[in-house]
Amino acid sequence: QVQLVESGGGLVQPGGSLRLSCVASKNIPTISVMSWHRQAPGKQRESVASITDGSVTTYSDSVKGRFTISRDADRKTIYLQMNSLKPEDTAIYYCKLNTNEYHVWGQGTQVTISS
Repeated sequence: QVQLVESGGGLVQPGGSLRLSCVASKNIPTISVMSWHRQAPGKQRESVASITDGSVTTYSDSVKGRFTISRDADRKTIYLQMNSLKPEDTAIYYCKLNTNEYHVWGQGTQVTISS
């Protein structure tokens, strides 16, 4: 089964930037959607951004204009460029793969925004 491996999390000061990566362990179906989600302590998991096989992107209102999702041509790797980070962005960030038949979650990577 395909696995998603995330990296790039860490501790950043407010206003700083981070770039998260998510790599699939094997080739995935042509028609698929990959996305980023996050969960802060004591809060529900929320969708952050998504990108389709046709490179159509969506963003939550809270990150629009600050975050950018992108996908490699081989469709196995996605990124989340996070700029102008705020303390409220602190959360565990998860990568997700959706196909017509299944979905897979990554293990999550911690992002902490603090001065």
